[in-house]
Amino acid sequence: MELLNILIMKRYWLFIPIMACLVLAQCKSSHGSDKEISGYNFSSPESSIFLPAILREVSGIVMVDSSSLACIQDEKGIVFFYDLEMKKITKQINFGPDGDYEGIARAADTLYVLRSDGFVYGIKDFRSDSYNVISYQTEIPSKDNEGICYDSHNRRLLIACKEKTGKGDLSKDERYVFGFDLETERLSSDPVYIFDMKEILDFAAANDIPLPMRGKKKGPPEPYLNFHSSAIGIHPLTNMIYILSADDFLLLVFDQAGRIDRIIKLNRGLFNQPEGIAFRNNGDMIIGNEGMKKGPGSLRLLSFHPGP
Repeated sequence: MELLNILIMKRYWLFIPIMACLVLAQCKSSHGSDKEISGYNFSSPESSIFLPAILREVSGIVMVDSSSLACIQDEKGIVFFYDLEMKKITKQINFGPDGDYEGIARAADTLYVLRSDGFVYGIKDFRSDSYNVISYQTEIPSKDNEGICYDSHNRRLLIACKEKTGKGDLSKDERYVFGFDLETERLSSDPVYIFDMKEILDFAAANDIPLPMRGKKKGPPEPYLNFHSSAIGIHPLTNMIYILSADDFLLLVFDQAGRIDRIIKLNRGLFNQPEGIAFRNNGDMIIGNEGMKKGPGSLRLLSFHPGP
C-alpha cells in the first residue's frame, strides 16, 4: 500500500507542470486567437450579409435602432439606411457633395459623418423628413482620418487619425485619437488617446501574436504593423475601445485609459477589408467590409457572449 501511494504521488507531481503549461498557453493565446475572444467568435460569425452594389465601398456603419444601420460609402454624400432583417435599403439622405467619407456616428437623433480631411457633417433629426444638415470644420491636425464614434460619457466625438499628423511634435511612431466636444463644438487641443507603436509591438510579442516581418538595411528582420485606423467604436457594455486596422487585418482593443488589452487577427477571407464597426445595445458587433474588386460589400454579425 505504501509503495502504491508513492507511485500515485509521483504521477501527481509530474502532472502539475503539464497542467500549468496548458493554463499558461491558454492565457497567452486568449489575447490573439481569432476564435472566442472577449465574447466573440471571430472565426465563425453568426451571419453574413452581402450589400447592394451602391454600398460596395461601404466605409462606415452605425446602429440607428435594433435592426437598422446607417451606412456611408466613400464617394457619395449620402447616408443609406439598411434594414438587417429585410436585407435592403429602406431610406437615404443626401447630406453633401461627393467626397471621401470615412466614418459615421450617432448621438441621439443626430448623425455625424466624417470626411477624411476632418470635416464633419451633422444631420440633425435624421428620422424626420425635415432633417437639418450642419457642418463642422474640426481643424484636426491630420488630413487623413478614417474613424469616428460617439463617446456618450463625455458627450464628444472621437476621431481617429489614420497615421501620423505631421504637425509639431506629434510623432510618426504614435497614433492619435482626438475629441470633438459637442457642447463647445471645439476639438481637444491635445489628443484624447495616444497609442505608442512600440508598446503595441511589445504586447504582441509578449502574447505570441504573429505579425508580418520587415527587413532592415542592418540587422535581422523585425515585426511591424501599420495601425492605420479604419474604424473606431466603444463597446456599450464593457466601455472598451475597439479600433480596426484594415491594412493589417487586425482589431485592436484598448481600455478607457488607452492601454492595449487585446490584438485580434482577423481572417482575411471573412474580413477582406474591414472599414466599419457598430454595436447593438446588447453588445453584438457588426463589422462592415468593402467589396473586393467588383465583389459586393459585406456585413459580418458577431453575437456577444459575455464570460462569467
